[in-house]
Amino acid sequence: MNELLRYAVRQPATLVWGALIVATSVSWALGTGTRLEDGADTGLVAAVLVGIALVKVRLVIRYFMEVREAPLALRLVTDLWCVAVGVAILGLGWGVFGP
Repeated sequence: MNELLRYAVRQPATLVWGALIVATSVSWALGTGTRLEDGADTGLVAAVLVGIALVKVRLVIRYFMEVREAPLALRLVTDLWCVAVGVAILGLGWGVFGP
């Protein structure tokens, strides 16, 4: 069992999987623990949740879709896509791009 654990820790995908679990747990706790009546800044909470989600998306793209070993152009396109989606979601949420 000890050898299996050492092998798993050496694999980047295993560490990323653990990070995804932690990020999901933080998102869940933050999302369910925020109440309007507590006076929480829901806009800030939403922005943090979107940020965590985009980091998770980038990790999945890089490590589980094997883009980390792809040509530089594809890595840049996927990173720019994550940034563009994040800006669009946050911009729409704060009313920057619409009424």
